[in-house]
Amino acid sequence: MRELVLHCPEAQAEALSDALLEAGVLSVSVEDADLGTEAERPLFGEPGTEPDVQAWEHNRVVALLPDGVDPAQIYEQAMAGAGIDPIMAGGWAVRDVPDADWVRLTQSQFGPIQISPRLWIVPSWHRDDPAVPAVTGLDDNAIHIELDPGLAFGTGSHPTTHLCLAWLESELPAGATVLDYGCGSGILAIAARKLGAGATAAVDIDPQAVQATADNARVNRVELQALLPDALADGAYQVVVANILSNPLKVLAPMLAGRVAPGGHLVLSGVLERQAEEVATAYAPWLTLSVWQAREGWVCLHGRRT
Repeated sequence: MRELVLHCPEAQAEALSDALLEAGVLSVSVEDADLGTEAERPLFGEPGTEPDVQAWEHNRVVALLPDGVDPAQIYEQAMAGAGIDPIMAGGWAVRDVPDADWVRLTQSQFGPIQISPRLWIVPSWHRDDPAVPAVTGLDDNAIHIELDPGLAFGTGSHPTTHLCLAWLESELPAGATVLDYGCGSGILAIAARKLGAGATAAVDIDPQAVQATADNARVNRVELQALLPDALADGAYQVVVANILSNPLKVLAPMLAGRVAPGGHLVLSGVLERQAEEVATAYAPWLTLSVWQAREGWVCLHGRRT
C-alpha cells in the first residue's frame, strides 16, 4: 500500500482532511510537522470544551491510498474540494507502507499489567504467559482480568484506570453493590466483581462501550448489568466509581453523588493533580472528597457519604 503525504497550515488541515476522505482515501492522519524540533508544541482539550486551535501551525497530512488509484488525481480532487490553490500548496509526495503483520504488531504493544501482587490485567494472547502467576482458585492467589484492546477505553495501562483498580483491590467492601459510570471496556466493573463485589452495574453513553463491557464480562465469567444511562434504574450503590475527565465529572456531580448510598464510597479519577480541588468543590454539597492516591500527575479522589 502507499500513502499520500501533504503539508498545510493550521487553517487548512480540517478542510483538507475532509476533502481527502471525499476523494476516496482509506484514512487520514494529521501530524505535527515540527515534531522533534524546538518548534514542536502540544495540543490539549477535554470533552465539552472547544480547543483554541484545531491543528498545529505546520501540519503533515498523511492519507492511506487504496490500491490502483492515481495519487495525482487524488491530490487534485482534494485540493479542489478543500478550496486550496495547488500553486500555493506545499506539494505532495508518495511513500510505500511496508508490509507487516499488524495484528502481531498491535499485540506486542500490550503485555500483562500488574496492578497489585494478586491483580493482573492479561490480554488473551498472554493467557499462558509463564511470567504471569497462574490462577489456581485459591483466595490468596492471583486474579486475572482478561481484556483485549478494543474500541472502548480501558486497558489498565493508563494511570487513572490503574488508580481505580488499586482502590478496588485494597478498599472494596465485600459484597458491596457497585456502579461503574463511564465504564468503557468494563474493566472496573469486571474487577469489582472478581474482587468480591455484589450486584454491579456498568453504564456508558456509548453503545459500543456497553457492548464491549458485556462481551468482556462474558469472557471473564462475571455477571453484571451493562447498559446506557437511560436504562439505569433508580437506586443507590455502596460504591460508585467514575473514571472520566474533570469537566464531565463536575457536570455529573449531583447525579453521581445522589447514586451513593448512605455510608457508601465515591471514587473518581480522570483528574489531574491541579484539577483535584475544583472537582472536590463541585461535590462539596454532598460529600467531602480528598486525594486517595496520585500517579504520574493524575489523582484518584475518594469520599464517603455520611
